[in-house]
Amino acid sequence: MKSYTMEFQGRTMTMETGRLAKQASGAVMVRYGDTVVLVTATVSDEPREGVDFFPLTVDYEERLYAVGRIPGGFIKREGRPTERAILGCRLTDRSLRPLFPKGFRNSVHIVSTVLSMDQNCPPEPLSIIGASAALSISKIPFDGPVAAVIVGLVDGQPVINPDQEQLQNTKLHLMLAGTREAVMMVEAGAQEISKEDVLKCIEAGHEGIKEIIAQQDQLIEDYGCEKMTVAEQELPAELVEKTEPVIKKGITDALQISDKKEREDRLAAFKKDIMEKYFEEYPENQAELSKIFENVLKETLRDLVINKNIRADGRKPQEIRPINCEISFLPRTHGSAIFTRGQTQVLSICTLSALRDMQMLDGLGLEESKRFMHHYNFPPYSVGETGFMRGPGRREIGHGALAERALEPVVPSEDEFPYTIRLVSEVLESNGSTSMGSVCSSSLSMMDTGVPLKRPVSGIAMGLIKEDNDVVILSDIQGVEDFLGDMDFKVAGTEVGITALQMDIKIKGLSREILEKALNEADVGYKYILSVMNESISEPRPELSPNAPRMIKMQISVDKIRDVIGPGGKMINKIIADTGVGIDIEPDGRVFIAAVDPEGGKKAKEMIETLVKEVEPGEVYTGKVTRIERYGAFVEVLPGKEGLLHISHLDHRRVDKTEDVVNLGDEIEVKVLDIDDRGRIDLSRKALLKKPPGYKDGGKPYDKRK
Repeated sequence: MKSYTMEFQGRTMTMETGRLAKQASGAVMVRYGDTVVLVTATVSDEPREGVDFFPLTVDYEERLYAVGRIPGGFIKREGRPTERAILGCRLTDRSLRPLFPKGFRNSVHIVSTVLSMDQNCPPEPLSIIGASAALSISKIPFDGPVAAVIVGLVDGQPVINPDQEQLQNTKLHLMLAGTREAVMMVEAGAQEISKEDVLKCIEAGHEGIKEIIAQQDQLIEDYGCEKMTVAEQELPAELVEKTEPVIKKGITDALQISDKKEREDRLAAFKKDIMEKYFEEYPENQAELSKIFENVLKETLRDLVINKNIRADGRKPQEIRPINCEISFLPRTHGSAIFTRGQTQVLSICTLSALRDMQMLDGLGLEESKRFMHHYNFPPYSVGETGFMRGPGRREIGHGALAERALEPVVPSEDEFPYTIRLVSEVLESNGSTSMGSVCSSSLSMMDTGVPLKRPVSGIAMGLIKEDNDVVILSDIQGVEDFLGDMDFKVAGTEVGITALQMDIKIKGLSREILEKALNEADVGYKYILSVMNESISEPRPELSPNAPRMIKMQISVDKIRDVIGPGGKMINKIIADTGVGIDIEPDGRVFIAAVDPEGGKKAKEMIETLVKEVEPGEVYTGKVTRIERYGAFVEVLPGKEGLLHISHLDHRRVDKTEDVVNLGDEIEVKVLDIDDRGRIDLSRKALLKKPPGYKDGGKPYDKRK
């Protein structure tokens, strides 16, 4: 066992190997503060048969014992991964995948297990650091090491790995991963900050990454082992020479077709023709011929962009596809919008509800619930395919979270807008960046609903083609440019600044200059898209949708909460049944009434006001007789508030029996004489009656006939 320790940003970081999980190909335990993550990397002995991709699997395992909790529910064990765990898995995968050699087809499995959790030291960066170290000391070929940090922006200055107090004041939450030379992965949410601040924080974060990589270097020097060899597939030279010119001509023509389906059909038909044409001559080289076709397709697309500035659909590098926006598309929802950009189309629906419908979270973080949710669905028909539709996968979770992060900075606070807000983006057609299409359609949908957003939000996906020193940035990339290009860089924001970033690359890192250029082009692009959106709706509707519930907010004394709820919920359930509203009561005395019918909401508010109203001495009330005793009657003057109407205060005349004057269920006017220190109420009916002429108090008996 060996341990490597360094001080990093005021906390101790330790990497340890040789003690745990020794049968894995590589295993490293990373500790930062009191957060501990065990990361293992395992590889299969043989390549996977029949695959043309690198079979990498990353699992990120949260354990609730890490924060001293027992899972909720009946089973009492961890089940389906939380959203945070899925996002943590994606962060690790995206940081590592570009650094494996081309042609490597052995299955690699990385497992990150969070064993202990310190809220000031999030585990996601440690998963990336541990995976890099585990791969680097194993026999798995890997062009690392890689490290990761979180960067905040507090008082205008970058802060590396901010603690919880600093996170409360940061305008940026940036997850950054990279090698010693360049940035590999970016994931960020921001409070409308400038692109200059983004670049400043990326630069500061990369300097921190270099420090952690230096520590990994020592580990690798002591523990590194010989790497597996990767056999590169040699394509037959004769076959390449004979077929490549023919294939290139046909592909060049097909790539000029702007319609995705037509272009794909043409390419598929052309490939089929090529395979049939050379089948008789090369019957045993069909796999190699297919590989040549794919290589030429990639080279041709990249050549057109680099040397002719022509993209697959004929656009120029910075040209954005035609955009169309529709709002109020669905008649009975609270709000809806369709955003169409080229052949990408997203329908987003906004639904408002009471705060009781917040999502409850059962994970490792401090947050227990959230009131703003964005969900993303990607059905197979959106790309013209068939398939099974089950629950959301990692793609759906990741894209939904990115759009949620982009929109959250402009959503009003709970005090300003006491609603739970749920957005659902249905991808109807996909050809490039449906996540940014979701940002645009969801922003429109909320404004259609009447949610008082601070500002509208839009987003764009940027691409990159890089050949040696030739670099071309592409705005509004489509699917084929994402698949065959080198970068997918998504940027969302408002007129004021950036709200979200996500970058994935397929090459070994990007320089600051390329990042800056891409960010500048993205800034122009998303603001242009925003201007088109504003032609449909540029600010929230002044009134909520008529289909949405109206929220009435009240504040009551904390000690009155029990009066509103009543024994066993009797009082609050009666109000709900009588008015048809929904009621949420917070521990601090805030009451939220959700009512589709305004009259029902008004009535519910009046009923609650009556319940919390205090009985005042000297006030007159119309009460109901709830109990008869020989010494008097009990009268309910306010809901839940009873007082004693003593027999001597029933009338000026002498009363022998309580029933001579009042009966059970009678409604009578009474005056409050006194409230003692135990809250007991003394009432009088007599005080409201005129004294009969000629009669003295306690004189002749009371006579009902008179």
